[in-house]
Amino acid sequence: MLRTFKMAAAALLAFAAPAMAAEILIQDDKSQPESLTVAPNGDLIVGSASTPFVYKVKKGTTVAEKFIDASAEGPGTFFFGQLAIGDTLWTCQLTPVPGVTPVARHTALRGFDLKTGKETLRWNLPGDNTTCNDFAVGPDKALYIADTGTARIYRLAPGATSAELYLEHRNVTGIDGITFLNGTLYFNSVFFNNLYRVPVDAAGKPGTPVQIWMDAPVKGPDGMRAVNGKLLVAENGAGKIDALTINGDIAHVTVLKDGLKIPTAVEPAGDTIWIAERGAGKAISIPLPK
Repeated sequence: MLRTFKMAAAALLAFAAPAMAAEILIQDDKSQPESLTVAPNGDLIVGSASTPFVYKVKKGTTVAEKFIDASAEGPGTFFFGQLAIGDTLWTCQLTPVPGVTPVARHTALRGFDLKTGKETLRWNLPGDNTTCNDFAVGPDKALYIADTGTARIYRLAPGATSAELYLEHRNVTGIDGITFLNGTLYFNSVFFNNLYRVPVDAAGKPGTPVQIWMDAPVKGPDGMRAVNGKLLVAENGAGKIDALTINGDIAHVTVLKDGLKIPTAVEPAGDTIWIAERGAGKAISIPLPK
């Protein structure tokens, strides 16, 4: 009886204990993990901005294994955005255009089966110089895609094989992080250190993006996700992870973690926040504040 009580107490304490911090080297310190996501089974998926690989760190391990190999796509190919939804991994693949100055890139939205790594969809972003950066799933189950290179947002409808232009506006210049909070689309500009929300009319048509005033400086807003009624933002220019509390057109900034080397992505998963620390070649985690 006493042993059973001790086991039950230990289990209760383990359940109540806060998430422990983790630090995982993604291949090496030059791997430049730009974006990451957590699969439904708990595996960590990390894209590399310096190699043509997407890595998988299986749940409970600290070893990054090559999952997607795009080395046949052309010299200099690398990956930005990563998002695991259901059985699909969505990725942003970028390949430099050879012999062009200044540098230009052709980019593609690619979907892969999370279990097998088999490609399920490919859509090349239109234009001579594009930057598929990140994406978010809306209340309509569509995928919204940020193109930094053309200041556009595209929408991939459920079941569609190609995306359509959703929004093009000067306020979208420098778009990087993109996510939905309480059914509303938000995005940030890594160029101008701004945050915007996208209003929609009764027919669902987007209007002029509205700037959200942040009550503290945010330098180089990058990857962005929503959790517990707040926005999580990686500041790649200040080495910080922030939580933004939105009240109308004002955002209160709370720093959750600082001292990081170029954090470029943030992903909540359970009681944990995963962070891509591009400058250190690592994926790290911190407890998610209550």
